[in-house]
Amino acid sequence: MTELNPITKADLNRREQIDHSLCVDWTEEGLTIARLRLIGDSHWLDVSYCEGVLNGKPVRVAVPFSSLPTRSWKTSLFKEAKSTGKFIDGLFNAVSILK
Repeated sequence: MTELNPITKADLNRREQIDHSLCVDWTEEGLTIARLRLIGDSHWLDVSYCEGVLNGKPVRVAVPFSSLPTRSWKTSLFKEAKSTGKFIDGLFNAVSILK
């Protein structure tokens, strides 16, 4: 197993504060993506979860895809974000991959 950007204490602390009954779209104005967790193998990476911060509060984030191809996940993620017509703050720095 290999891992890119493993979970930190700050990630765990933020997660404990999330109201899991609420979920915002990844294009929500003012949202910063804090963690996009992908889990997979040599072919596909499945979205495990996505978290962000909106108005200073940690939130669950809904993304418009459930998986990305392993070899081209960056390109695919860029295309998904570009299709929204908005800059999605923090997106690439927040990616965590376990495969």
